[in-house]
Amino acid sequence: MRHARVIATAGYVPERELTNAELRTQFGDAIDKLEAATGIRTRFIAPPGWAASDLGLRAARVALDRAGIAADAIDLIIVGTDTPDYLTPATSVVLQHKLGAKRAGTFDVGCACASVPTAISIASSMIAANPWIERVLVVGAYAMHKLAAADDPTRFFYGDGACALVLAASELPGVIATAMRADGEYAQRWGIFAGGSAEPASEAAVRAGRTHVRLVAPYPAEVNEVGWPLLVRDLAHRGGFAIGELDLAIFTQVRSATIHAVMHSLDLPIARTHEIMARFGYTGSACIGMTLDDAIACGKAKPGALIALVGSGVGYNQAAVALRL
Repeated sequence: MRHARVIATAGYVPERELTNAELRTQFGDAIDKLEAATGIRTRFIAPPGWAASDLGLRAARVALDRAGIAADAIDLIIVGTDTPDYLTPATSVVLQHKLGAKRAGTFDVGCACASVPTAISIASSMIAANPWIERVLVVGAYAMHKLAAADDPTRFFYGDGACALVLAASELPGVIATAMRADGEYAQRWGIFAGGSAEPASEAAVRAGRTHVRLVAPYPAEVNEVGWPLLVRDLAHRGGFAIGELDLAIFTQVRSATIHAVMHSLDLPIARTHEIMARFGYTGSACIGMTLDDAIACGKAKPGALIALVGSGVGYNQAAVALRL
């Protein structure tokens, strides 16, 4: 039986740092409240001329170098993002050209911050079902700060960044189990509501700010505090392991208190999770892969480790995968 294993990871943030102190000069005490609620202290933003594919390109190059393979050895590229370069064509095909991966097929996954776990699940299935697919490049890219209004204090959340993972066919199990949840009842709470087919871009939409990302209403805390443990329990049941066997559980990087509450619910010690939002902000579609890469770099995720990756995206979409490094 063919399996898929993650053989390399990479994370990337651009050079320009945007600190809470800088935002505080514009938004005042609102930043103090958001920092206390989330644990986010700073973030990095891309140059004005960059798109999501430019962030993804830099992470992809590092991941391929660490895997010891050339771009033209990749059979498939899956890009997870809700800040695509364009409505169409897909960001993955733009990235394929920039990377020089001439043999690769491509497609995008648009599950917001659940995109990377979803893409890993798809990549694993594609490798298992198709003998001609040996290596898949999964990229998560996020450039939401470019799509936020300059006077919107929710700019606090958005840090630009990217992640990349190389998955390869293996005789040994790598991706062990997957789980997904969704509830479209919440679809109008947070998003960019003009510029698509529901409301094409127009002068009126631009003037009203509907082409910018907007938080219309917050999500109830239980969406993640209840939903994430459900996903982890599904992974354990489907993967045939006990939750206590997890070496590491990684969650969407938006609110530290939520992660702590979920770890308590799962009866897992805080040492078995990892957080990067304090240093990089909310990097959305990229944050799961970036956190895994950071955990590997600091020695918390070692070869053979059993890891759960759990992501939540607006809509809402939730997705999780369990894997062994």
